[in-house]
Amino acid sequence: MIELVKAKLSDIPAMQALVLSEVKEGVILNRSEDEVATNIRSYVLAKEDSLLIGYTALHVHSQRLAEIRSLIVDEKYRGQQVGKRMVEFTLKEAKELGVEEDVLVLTYLPLFFHKLGFKEIDKEVIPEHKIWADCIKCIHFPVCNETALVYKLRQGKV
Repeated sequence: MIELVKAKLSDIPAMQALVLSEVKEGVILNRSEDEVATNIRSYVLAKEDSLLIGYTALHVHSQRLAEIRSLIVDEKYRGQQVGKRMVEFTLKEAKELGVEEDVLVLTYLPLFFHKLGFKEIDKEVIPEHKIWADCIKCIHFPVCNETALVYKLRQGKV
């Protein structure tokens, strides 16, 4: 049975190993072990027994905006609703934390997020601090071919 749990510091090595190939391909931003540790409370893990099969993070930018980051599901578990469950978990968490308006995602898989109620937006409307804090670390910067989408918490069913 697959369960969703909050990350612990002891999960970091498995998290880094799971995302390694996606980081090398430039699909997910590289985050150091220190950065993951500093933000450990933002991560939710998908585990089958004790095996890590996926994770994502909810990063809060302000009362109005949060972001889903680093969504990864082990290839063997894709197509089993694991990613969907993690996204729904983070949307619920954003609402519980008091995020008032939007949850942002930058992705190479816009169709996945469209199916979950996200709407495409122009990257130009993304807050500047997001671009400079994260995007500048990307191997594709400044030529970004990710799609920006938002989920409107006020209209969502989370």
